[in-house]
Amino acid sequence: MRIDFLDPANAEFVEAIAYYNLQSEGLGYEFAVEIKRAIERILQYPKAWAPLSKRSRRCRTNRFPYGLIYQIRSDLILIVAVQNLHKHPDSWKSRLRPDQI
Repeated sequence: MRIDFLDPANAEFVEAIAYYNLQSEGLGYEFAVEIKRAIERILQYPKAWAPLSKRSRRCRTNRFPYGLIYQIRSDLILIVAVQNLHKHPDSWKSRLRPDQI
């Protein structure tokens, strides 16, 4: 299975890395490692997390207040959002057509 990010999800990922690097040198790198670990867990067990909707699931990170919202699409895991769980919890839905949520 392969991984792909929607453009807004990729932008959220880059912005979060930059934010954490401003907080403390190297913290953005640690955030990126945590996201990579979450992706590895998703690849190993794609259906392990409870559905948020008909097609979407969320895997929470262990150390940071973020979740990866993703969809399983044949041979692809589509990352819809790298979501700060303290901000706008349903904002990711606007990125998809209603039949894709």
